[in-house]
Amino acid sequence: MHQTPIEAPRQGAVPPDGERPSLLDRRRTALRLDIACAAVRLFTTRGIAATTGEHIAQEVGVSARTLWRHFPTKESCVLPLLAAGLDFAVDRLRHWPADVSLRDFFAETCREGELPAFTPAILDLIRMTSTEPALRAVWLQAHDDALPVLATLLAQRSTAGADTGTADDALRVTVHAATLNGALRAAVESFAHRYADRPDAADEELAACLDAALRAATEGLPY
Repeated sequence: MHQTPIEAPRQGAVPPDGERPSLLDRRRTALRLDIACAAVRLFTTRGIAATTGEHIAQEVGVSARTLWRHFPTKESCVLPLLAAGLDFAVDRLRHWPADVSLRDFFAETCREGELPAFTPAILDLIRMTSTEPALRAVWLQAHDDALPVLATLLAQRSTAGADTGTADDALRVTVHAATLNGALRAAVESFAHRYADRPDAADEELAACLDAALRAATEGLPY
């Protein structure tokens, strides 16, 4: 199996239910990440049109049949990497203290140097989601998948008596989750495009983009 220079995203050690994933699940996750890294490598060096699922499978050292068991299209192979930042954010939000604001919490996360790693290849991939419809669909799917998880986390933070279980309350939480979701996506996209010519841009610049997006989100609509 080829070694990849793409840094793997940080993974949470223990899922929210407190149970460690099985060995089979860990192997499946590792293989999906290997496939994602190979796909990014090929997409950025050969181009998406010139890359086939078979090419990606060969790069990883698995059969095309195995690859298609994990991903329905060649573009969807990059989903684990596109979702990694969101997975990181969701994991951090599970530790968000009740008496700390959202911006302050993420600012502290940034100061602790715990932001996910965005390598130049992954930033190239994020930039490609702006021009490649199939990749854009995968990027938006990653955020769509995260929306109910974010909504659940925000609902759990509702102050006593604020969440009465009504349809309006559910809608309110969904809107807040969608706002946070959109802010996280906009921050990463802004970072990727703003520093396209700065491969050395790292945590400080990403933190600034994240803070600006969260500030806009928490201000609400000024119209």
